[in-house]
Amino acid sequence: MTVTAPPACASSLEAIGNTPLVRLAKLVPNLAADVYVKLESFNPTGSYKDRMALAMIQEAERRGDLRSGMTVVEYTGGSTGSSLAFVCAVKGYRLKVVTSDAFSQEKLRTMRAFGAELEVIPSQGGKITPDLIPAMVERARQLADRRDVYFTDQFRNPDVATGYEALGREVAAQVNDPVHAFCAGVGSGGMLIGASRGIRETYPACRVVALEPASAPMLTQGRAGTHRVEGIGVGFVPPLLEEGGYDEARAVDEAVARDTARALAQREGIFAGTSSGLNAAAALDLAQELGPEHAVVTVAVDSGLKYLAGELFG
Repeated sequence: MTVTAPPACASSLEAIGNTPLVRLAKLVPNLAADVYVKLESFNPTGSYKDRMALAMIQEAERRGDLRSGMTVVEYTGGSTGSSLAFVCAVKGYRLKVVTSDAFSQEKLRTMRAFGAELEVIPSQGGKITPDLIPAMVERARQLADRRDVYFTDQFRNPDVATGYEALGREVAAQVNDPVHAFCAGVGSGGMLIGASRGIRETYPACRVVALEPASAPMLTQGRAGTHRVEGIGVGFVPPLLEEGGYDEARAVDEAVARDTARALAQREGIFAGTSSGLNAAAALDLAQELGPEHAVVTVAVDSGLKYLAGELFG
């Protein structure tokens, strides 16, 4: 029997990307569009953030902003930090992370496992309040006020969107029909903007929908809020979310997002967290609106293994 497999990677960094795309078989109602989910848990740290972390480091090296012996600093809820810790470990950079106990312990432990140094800011009852992310950003900015430090600053770093363009190109190559809609939750905004650029290179008419928790409706109602969906709903409009870079914004109820995450696991075999459930819930709504002969794409951003200690799968 002949076996075809990709060649061995020269580095674990080469294992980033080229993740599977799966068409949902059981959750999509009759007379709806096809719904496809990009499984980003197949990246080395189990998260789509591997793409942006590699882009931020490689582009900084290319410009000469990051050199051997320097320290990388970032604020993060965990997945960006885990991915940066992974990339920095391979490349030999020291990493300092500002984070919070509002985020899963699995994520904090993963960062430490890769060798990152963590400064943990206490939260209010484990919730992501409107002032938490800005406080983390300001503390990271203080730590980065040194010449031997490179501040990746994910909310303001255009390299983030660049890192996700390949995700969109992969989607365009994997879906046999035109991609009519793409939706995703907004944290830094980089994935939505970068991936949609990649998709629109092939399908320029693709409708791009930005998502957020209904409990923190900054994009849809102009106000921040307290919520428990890690990775999105940061309490302000991120600079990378370019004006005109998306067609509309929608808010999704947290309870619906959690129910959909559980349904993805139990009915489709897709094991992911709450933000991925939020993405899928919005994609299913779009599929009903668009109807047959259309295709909607979204992203399962990471693995459900990162949320086993919390309430989602408790």
